[in-house]
This record gives sequence, structure tokens and C-alpha cells, in this order.
Amino acid sequence: MCYSAAVRADFAAFRRLFPTARVDLKAFFDLYWRKKQQPKVLLTSKGMDTLFARPRTAEEREIHALILEIDAERARAYEQDLFKQRKRLADAERVLQVKPTKKAQEDQRIAPKKIAAALASLDAMKRAELRDTDWRLFPQWWGPVLLIEDGEPIIRPMRYLCRPAGKPVFYDTKYPGIYNARRDSLGGFWKGQFGHTHCLALVPVFWEHVVRHLAEHRELQPGEKPENIVLEFRPRPQRDQLVACIYSHWTPPAGSDEPDLWSFAAVTDEPLPEVAAAGHDRTIVALREENVQAWLTPQDRSLDELDALLEDKERPYYEFRMAA
Repeated sequence: MCYSAAVRADFAAFRRLFPTARVDLKAFFDLYWRKKQQPKVLLTSKGMDTLFARPRTAEEREIHALILEIDAERARAYEQDLFKQRKRLADAERVLQVKPTKKAQEDQRIAPKKIAAALASLDAMKRAELRDTDWRLFPQWWGPVLLIEDGEPIIRPMRYLCRPAGKPVFYDTKYPGIYNARRDSLGGFWKGQFGHTHCLALVPVFWEHVVRHLAEHRELQPGEKPENIVLEFRPRPQRDQLVACIYSHWTPPAGSDEPDLWSFAAVTDEPLPEVAAAGHDRTIVALREENVQAWLTPQDRSLDELDALLEDKERPYYEFRMAA
């Protein structure tokens, strides 16, 4: 929880909360510069990329240029795969006209799926209208959060999977669920972040894996195996939730060639009744707007006071449906 969430990169929404919020353009430039070198490692949402589609400053133009280069390379890769899969399908169909083989049958089955996926990816890149799924982050993707640093509200990109400062790099794989900061673990596993480094994300919708028969409130049928499905949860009324998060600025030990890492995790709590009824055991903590300032300035507050902000959370009703 949340295995994926729409984390909106809406600078205007952040500035409605904090009119003086500054965008850390250097951090965005560094992220996209690194993404250009490692496009399969550093993943960002289409929604965040489009924030720089109409650059107004020299720094924004540099970021936009990097994004255009990254997108052009992605499009070339999809087009190359499309050519490869179309040839694979044509070759398989020629073979099957002469003599059926297992390989040709597999190629005929798999190639159309890969062709459809490549076409869908190209269409998504070209589509101008943004959808909620265009803001969607999966663990280890990068999205924008708001924090207060030296008294200044700042919007900065961070990775959605929080590596605590001082911990080894292998924590990313040893603890793959550390995009989820459980409220009952804040004083333990997350003690280096809780009460020290808090941030905020805007989340209009999230998605969760659940087991179908539990979501449908029934027992497994004879011979039926548990089936995993993905549900989409939306608060009613629909709005951007102000989700409590913790973050870490990880710096490499001496002699390491690892880069600095800014990363965050969403705080979660016991499930609200309708989320539990859908078969899931956690719910993100959506802060009340009047509690945001206190959450983002934890340094002079007691842990009990901070926990009280989480207890005084919003309790919206979450509608859910099968994810498209």
C-alpha cells in the first residue's frame, strides 16, 4: 500500500497551499540528465514530464530539451520493437502455412500482444490529453513532493521507494515494500525519518493488488485457485488528497560511486472499512489541510503530537473498481 498511486505534479496546487513554494529546477535537471543516461532505470510519469512542455526560463528549456531527447529515443525503441515483432509474426505465419512448429505457434501467439503493446505505448506518448494514469508511480519511479527546507517550501522530485539514510544500497531489494511507511513502524524502522524529514504528495487515486475471491466476499470454489486482481480506489468526492509522506536524503559512503538519492514513502494506516471490505489491509493517510504545515515542520514537535496529526486524518469514502 500503495503499490502504485497517481502522484500529481501540480505546481499550482502546491502553491495554493504554500504561495512561496519554489521548484527545485536543479534537482529536476539532474534527474532528467541521469535518465537520459539510464532511461530504463530512472522512470518518470508522463504527467511530470509534461510540466516542462511550455518552458519559460532558460533552466526549464534545458529540462524540456532533455525530455524531448529521452522521448525521441523511447519512440525509436518502440518503433524498432514494432518492426521486429511484425517481422516475427509474418515469419511465423509463413512457416505455419508449410508445417506447424511449436516455435512458430508461440511466435504467432506472442507477437500480436507485443505489437499491440508497442502501438499503445506510442499512442500514449503522442496523446496530449492527460489522464490520471499519466501521473501513476510504481515503486522506484520518480515523482514530485513538497517539503520545507530551511524554512522554505520546495517542490522536488524523489524516488517512490525510500532508502533510509545510512543504510546500504541492498535495502532497495531486501525491503521491496519500503514505499509504504506503516504508521505502526514509524517509531521503529522509520525512526530516522519520522519526526525529522516529512514531505507531502498529491494523490487523487491509488491502485492495489487484492485477491479476487476476498474482494467478492466468497469462498474459493472447488478447483479454483486464488487470483490476483488490481483495484482502483478513488475518494468521494473526487479530489487530490494531501498524503503524509516521509523522505530520506541518502548520501553514499566514502569510495562509493553511487549517486546521492532523494526518496520517499507514503504513510499508511489500518484500512478504512470499505478498503478492508475490498480485500486490502492498508490505507494511505490523507492529512487535513489545516495539519499540513505542522506535518511538514516536525523538528520541534513531539512524536505524540505528530502521531496525533495522523490520527486526525481525513476519512473519505473510497469507491473502487477493477483497474482498466
